[in-house]
Amino acid sequence: MRLVVQRVTQAHVRVADEEIARIGQGILLLVGVESGDEGLDLDATAKKVAGLRIFSDAEGRMNRSLEEIGGEILLVSQFTLCAETRKGRRPSFVAAAPPEMAQRVFDRLVDAFRQRGGSPQTGVFGAKMAVGLTNDGPVTFVLEVAPPGAVG
Repeated sequence: MRLVVQRVTQAHVRVADEEIARIGQGILLLVGVESGDEGLDLDATAKKVAGLRIFSDAEGRMNRSLEEIGGEILLVSQFTLCAETRKGRRPSFVAAAPPEMAQRVFDRLVDAFRQRGGSPQTGVFGAKMAVGLTNDGPVTFVLEVAPPGAVG
């Protein structure tokens, strides 16, 4: 699984010119589900993301987490994160999970955030979405989450 974590002051998703999700200060999480990700510990993944110390404390240091600031989270499924781009000019998506599996994993991740006491917002799985955000910093991180037993 590949995750792009963006610290935002606001983010929103539109589908067919209708806004379907909006958050204020928090995290926009772009989620790429790869084949083999069904066995991931998504509770641990949600805990990791929610606990990342990427928000400023009183001294301006990145020392506070999403949970500590009471921030919001918006999750958007994005299979293009799974693209292989090292060879040629056309991205290959063979590592991306099939849509049915990817949606199950994505929904489980959303549930893991919900279990942490939050109210995660989401885009619409598989839809053509317009995602808008104001990146705060800018602060952006890429996380790779490996299935159990993966070597790398």
